[in-house]
Amino acid sequence: MSQYGMVIDLNKCVGCHACSVACRAEWDVPVGVDSAKRKQRRNWVERLGPDTTPHGLASTYYVGLCNHCDSPVCVESCPADKVDVTFSDPKTGQKKTLSVAATWKDPFNGTVQIDKERCLGCGACADSCPYTARYLFEENGTPKADKCTLCVERTAIGLEPACVQTCLARARVYGDLNDKKSEIARYVGKGSIRLESTKIKIGPNVRYYGKKKDISLLTQSSAPEKMAEVNYRRIFMTRILRPSIKQLSGSSLIGLLGAIATKNDDNA
Repeated sequence: MSQYGMVIDLNKCVGCHACSVACRAEWDVPVGVDSAKRKQRRNWVERLGPDTTPHGLASTYYVGLCNHCDSPVCVESCPADKVDVTFSDPKTGQKKTLSVAATWKDPFNGTVQIDKERCLGCGACADSCPYTARYLFEENGTPKADKCTLCVERTAIGLEPACVQTCLARARVYGDLNDKKSEIARYVGKGSIRLESTKIKIGPNVRYYGKKKDISLLTQSSAPEKMAEVNYRRIFMTRILRPSIKQLSGSSLIGLLGAIATKNDDNA
């Protein structure tokens, strides 16, 4: 099976933000924050340092996006009803049917995707992501979850992801991590790392390559140290309210769920 992902070569990245701008333009990503004050972004570039590391003074960038993890906690937390979906491998034609909620990990390409039609807009998946790689936005007045999809719509027709195509320094490498002949697999062989800590190891498939001091700064500043706190009360109430959700406007639903969660927290 394939596992598509990305390597960020920090030796090449110049922090120009062309990738994040291209992503916003390609997918109409809103500018601002969602109802939980998460930044609305599919990918981002954050400047790190200069700061000291065990390997010397470092200055680099945190180039982030959905990691399409081996064990995505966002998939586990989705409260939408599961339905049977049949997936196809474009390379072999093999098919596999899985019972999935509104977000899932594709069994053939390893990417994590969202079904906007079935998304309840409860924010449980965004709450659970330790990398804060998901956010909510309103689509036709209804809240929906969104994130990087590794541009599956583009790659399905032979194009590169928008961020990869636009990267002026060619610092982004996209491909099948399980294909030993691919450029991205060669980066793995050269020692690219996953952005993990001793407490968070869910198998991110975005990797980073660079000087020891830059990798050290990236890890000490940006690797998640604890699992995100999922608001299980909101998930529970979303399940109860599911039959009525489609009748509520986006702001009404978000306000209602938020009020319920806050009230329950106050009474805890």
